[in-house]
Amino acid sequence: MRERLSAVRTEVAKAVVGQDAAVSGLLVALLCGGHVLMEGVPGVAKTLLVRTLAGALDVGTRRVQFTPDLMPGDITGSMVVDAGGGDLRFREGPLFTQLLLADEINRTPPKTQSALLEAMEEGQVSVDGTSRSLPVPFMVAATQNPVEYEGTYPLPEAQLDRFLLKVVLGVPERAQEMEVLRRHAAGFDPTDVAGAGVRAVAGPADVAAARAAVGRVQVAPEVVGYVVDVARATREAPSLSLGVSPRGATALLRTSRAWAWLNGRDYVTPDDVKALAHATLAHRLGLRPEAELEGTDVAQVLASALASVPVPR
Repeated sequence: MRERLSAVRTEVAKAVVGQDAAVSGLLVALLCGGHVLMEGVPGVAKTLLVRTLAGALDVGTRRVQFTPDLMPGDITGSMVVDAGGGDLRFREGPLFTQLLLADEINRTPPKTQSALLEAMEEGQVSVDGTSRSLPVPFMVAATQNPVEYEGTYPLPEAQLDRFLLKVVLGVPERAQEMEVLRRHAAGFDPTDVAGAGVRAVAGPADVAAARAAVGRVQVAPEVVGYVVDVARATREAPSLSLGVSPRGATALLRTSRAWAWLNGRDYVTPDDVKALAHATLAHRLGLRPEAELEGTDVAQVLASALASVPVPR
């Protein structure tokens, strides 16, 4: 199981260069049953990464381009009149898939953004008073650009908190960028991941079994206390107006267990907690206005909070 899921990294690398941290984040979220917010400037392979991951996992995937005129029913589905019998029937929206790419989620109004909340939290959608379950596994990989804020709608804190992880895709290093260009010169087509040699090496059954295995990863009381102390340290940070909630602390515990399992261990160490702290917690924090004016960065505050907590031995 672990070998098959680890092989997913190799398959993704056939099409995507230099985004290993993002691939790890997507795998951790998948094992935890969570969702991922991907941030990066245009052209760093956010869409390609999700499409390639779906190909390597043999799961269904759909892409929704979020725009200002997108309505909730456009993603959840709606009741339509059957042309044959004249009866009302439900027409599924793009949410009914296993891996949903929500492209530029911050370009659609809050009304449509909130339509994702029930799906992300409950794994179902409610239309016309009836709840309908989504496929399993189900994961939302939403993208947003850190530039061109004009005409965008920042995600509300309640929805940000429902993303298990936030991964930042940076511009690749020079050698990696040269490899990207070399592949394109050799005929690589980003819309054809199968043509790049990507094949399915794991499936939904492997994901379900891996989730069960992650649930058996042991967490010592000292490590639980460490996670709680990290969360409480953010609430006491003077530069923050919003610290990590108990939901955030629970999320950090879940991602640490998945990371430990992916690394071949059946127990969590403080290093696992540190490795996942920034991706799991940073987007849940809110800076005070005066701290923003001083140029303080959330990552710096979180790093200070982590450094202030004694590491259990």
